[in-house]
Amino acid sequence: METSVLNPIPEKEFERVLELSELDLDYSSLDEHFSDLTKLAAKVAGTDISLINLIDSFTQWSIANYGLPVDQTPREESVCQYTIVGDEPLEIKDLSRDNRFKEKDYVRKDPKLRFYYGIPLKTDDGNNIGTLCVLDDDSKHLTPEKVEMLKIIADEIVNRLFDLKVMSDMKKEITEANESKRKLSHDLRGPIGGIIGLAQIIEDQGDDNKMKEILELAELIRKGGESVLELADEILSKNKEEQERIPSENEFNLNTLKEKLEQLYTPQAASKDIDLTIANHSENEGIPFPKNKILQIVGNLISNAIKFTPKGGMVMVRQEFAKNDQGASHLLFVVKDTGKGISEKKINDILEGEAKSSNGTDGEVGYGFGLSLVKHLVDKMEGKIEVTSDEGKGCKFDITLPVKRK
Repeated sequence: METSVLNPIPEKEFERVLELSELDLDYSSLDEHFSDLTKLAAKVAGTDISLINLIDSFTQWSIANYGLPVDQTPREESVCQYTIVGDEPLEIKDLSRDNRFKEKDYVRKDPKLRFYYGIPLKTDDGNNIGTLCVLDDDSKHLTPEKVEMLKIIADEIVNRLFDLKVMSDMKKEITEANESKRKLSHDLRGPIGGIIGLAQIIEDQGDDNKMKEILELAELIRKGGESVLELADEILSKNKEEQERIPSENEFNLNTLKEKLEQLYTPQAASKDIDLTIANHSENEGIPFPKNKILQIVGNLISNAIKFTPKGGMVMVRQEFAKNDQGASHLLFVVKDTGKGISEKKINDILEGEAKSSNGTDGEVGYGFGLSLVKHLVDKMEGKIEVTSDEGKGCKFDITLPVKRK
């Protein structure tokens, strides 16, 4: 029987979760990109089930599955948490005879899993961000040839993940170019309008003084200015339509972000009988903004709040898109819970980027880097984070993020 350390942490855990966050993935919208590979892996291995799992600080996200409709698993409940610790595939012939897993529901109850074979999804930087695993309710034997084919599939998964990142960055650049076009057209309107006004004055005065040449010149200036102004108006009009459209693949608005957060984290809250509410407080909830690590930041805070809130408690999220008097835009997020709260020392550790997690209210295991990752990402985006807490009564995180467009 297996007696390995329970819930191990990879040696470079912060670097691992940081690289995963840099991919800026929406874990609920990737199946179409990888479903062919999960099916292929199952056929190669001769198993009924195949999963592609990405593992962050709190959760194992099954971004594609074959034979087992699962979207997420608490990290401490997963088998793959052990696979990402090492560099070699992990094989378990019989999960029911392994002390780490024999009491898990997926072993004791349907689907009564027995066989597991997992391959780390290793990046070029040497971080295991997840796994390709095949499972079955009966023992299997994988030949060296099959193992080699599974490794090839795992490499292809990593390649596709980074290809998706490249495509997302390209789309973001296009969005930023459109914003630059809008700003240019806006900046043109002022001086062009001034030129047209000046031309009109010259034209009016010239008419009084019979200045034929000045009149002709003024007419040319006015017509040229009006032509450019019409072009600026056309660009601005197109931009208005852009603002009112449904967000593109690399954007959210507050409504679509709310829906996404509910989709991803309501199951986690429901498993602890916690009331998760997400509300928009903004008249600008339809304006698109870049995704840019928003899911990683707010998602980690929600997972953390659920983890430290007892059964029957509440986690409340408020989000707002605001503009100041100078026209600069920023996002505001407040994540508040009715959990056990944190000490002043812990708050200081978070603000200094040195937070280490602990076990949750329902025995959830702490892996230590969720809040440190949040602080790192907020700082990188030149945002602000504030933490307030009343020990025994709950905790509140206030996040302010600038919305930057080139």
